[in-house]
Amino acid sequence: MNQPAENQSAEGAVSLAQSSPTLGTFRERDGALEWSGRQETVRVEPWGPDAVRVRARLGGPVLEALPGALLDEPPSTSYTVKFEDGQGQLTVGALTVCVSAEGQLRFVRTADGTDILAEERAHFWWPGARLYTPTGNGHHRLEQRFAAYEGEKLYGLGQHQHGLFDQKGAVLDLVQRNAEVSVPVLVSSRGYTFLWNNPAIGRVELAGNGTRWVADSARQLDYWITAGTPADGQRRYSAVTGRTPMLPAWAAGFWQCKLRYRTQDELLGVAREYRRRGLPLSAIVCDFFHWTHLGDWKFDPAEWPDPAAMRRELAELGVKLVVSVWPSVSPLSENHHLMEQRGYFIGTEYGPMAHADWPDKEVASTVQVAFYDATNPQARDFLWSRVKDNYLDPYGITAFWLDACEPELKPGFQENLRYHGGPGLEVGNLYPRENARTFYEGLLAAGESEVVTLNRSAWAGSQRYGAALWSGDIGTDFATLRRQIAAGLNTALSGIPWWNTDIGGFHGGDPDDPAYREVMVRWFQFGTLSPLMRLHGFRDPGMPLGPDMTGGPNEVWSYGEEAGAILEKYLRLRERLKPYVLKVMREAHEEGLPVLRPLFLEFPDDPAAWPVDDAYLFGPDLLVAPVLTAGATARTAYLPAGSLWTDAWTGETYEGGSAVTVDAPLDRIPLFLRDGARLPVAE
Repeated sequence: MNQPAENQSAEGAVSLAQSSPTLGTFRERDGALEWSGRQETVRVEPWGPDAVRVRARLGGPVLEALPGALLDEPPSTSYTVKFEDGQGQLTVGALTVCVSAEGQLRFVRTADGTDILAEERAHFWWPGARLYTPTGNGHHRLEQRFAAYEGEKLYGLGQHQHGLFDQKGAVLDLVQRNAEVSVPVLVSSRGYTFLWNNPAIGRVELAGNGTRWVADSARQLDYWITAGTPADGQRRYSAVTGRTPMLPAWAAGFWQCKLRYRTQDELLGVAREYRRRGLPLSAIVCDFFHWTHLGDWKFDPAEWPDPAAMRRELAELGVKLVVSVWPSVSPLSENHHLMEQRGYFIGTEYGPMAHADWPDKEVASTVQVAFYDATNPQARDFLWSRVKDNYLDPYGITAFWLDACEPELKPGFQENLRYHGGPGLEVGNLYPRENARTFYEGLLAAGESEVVTLNRSAWAGSQRYGAALWSGDIGTDFATLRRQIAAGLNTALSGIPWWNTDIGGFHGGDPDDPAYREVMVRWFQFGTLSPLMRLHGFRDPGMPLGPDMTGGPNEVWSYGEEAGAILEKYLRLRERLKPYVLKVMREAHEEGLPVLRPLFLEFPDDPAAWPVDDAYLFGPDLLVAPVLTAGATARTAYLPAGSLWTDAWTGETYEGGSAVTVDAPLDRIPLFLRDGARLPVAE
């Protein structure tokens, strides 16, 4: 039962060391616990099973309808509120929130009262755990501090290229950049999952003496926390931010891509060659500069004379056409003037509405391009109308590659931006999610039931709009491949199950170089056991950036007879595993569990599983141990305790709880089946 506590004064001991200690006021209002004091309001409310949402604001009651990741309505759940001994308590299942007389919060396990996370004052005098530094017009630089805990491991926070899996000790900017994707979700070894529900530009510091979240300019603090195992946290988090749709069967196969196929004949020739060789191919990508001008969002007929026939032939081959759509608009585009007049571009505080320089057709130099404002519903509708008229309606194209959707600003001064959704510093991280929303809502309104977009950036909740993420424009060596394991696992723990890399990396790579061929083979094996399998890159010899550019060959037969035979072997393995991939994708859709799983997600009680950052589970039944060093012919992998593991290639079995070393010749990625699972790995 809820306990009424209107206007109850908080009474209890406070530290006399503090500057003018505040005895706040508690009350229960609209199903939430509120504390007020010193012009600050803190609101704690149930937000799904075992979870609460916390908002805090200086200068008035908390504000509703600010941009964030949470769905509008939380799942219904039972809770209790009580006030005793000068404190307030709100209990939601396994989580209890204790609010002191001074408004300081502790999150504890309901079962035994032990802390999982607690606010911590910055200093006994000033400031406290929450700091509001005015930036003008009701906005503040916001800081939220929590205690640090010895031995705590922290995961998630989107996708980064620092190579860290456990990110305790890291300082990360909360900002979107190519290959650096900010999704502010933390998974803790202490038994909680935490969402910083704020798209503001800022940073998070996971230091040994405390955790600090910072928003450079925003109107109120807002975060969500749930108690439970990492798997519980994924289920709870996806329920309140939206679950991914069911992946269409075509998207579970192999995607062929390169920078870039310049003409219709070239692209079709590649698809025909896959068919001639009897190799599986599910999708092929038409990359940038296929357009007349950037922001026209239509094929250049000089290079793509009959897209309808192209799409039709690809469909007969069983291949999906994926088309690149950028959010930037050249001043040469037929849409630029109208969009500028209607206010469909991201605005600026100072200077013209130009956000980057970029090459375009019919000019010798770069031009200053603007970005459409994806936070503006009318701008989303307009862009979709162009895509619908130029791709969907005439040609039946329904799959899109949303490149440069951070957006790719140059220079990246968010302070100068003015979005429909708010100032750049307050809402800047929201852009890639809202860009994916343009295509999700447009396709559904057009009667399409399947939505997959390939995105270079994302934010919390992107998954609910059918957004797949890839790890951006990265290097082409073993060190970069090694970093993708941690990047993918942290992305998975950030609620985005559809993820992939450019197989072979992006920046370069010579198909005739034996050393690079080894990188390609090992990366291709990893790509086969990734949620999406997509070959892409800007291979040597490259060309300068511009409308005529292309790179070297990047098809499976481009890497010589020995490497090519291995790549073909793994193409066929992916095809055999597609039923299993789709089964795991259904778990992501229905339960919110990721496809790429750190060992501790399935084995949270095995301490040795938590630090493993070079292997993972692909779904619940297949442990993958990629080969990540040049010249290696063996691989040591830890097999979690509590299961029996079978080498998928040799049939040899191992008891879990120890590391094993297995052969890993060039044509073999070590794979282990869990507890008698039967998957068609070996032909």
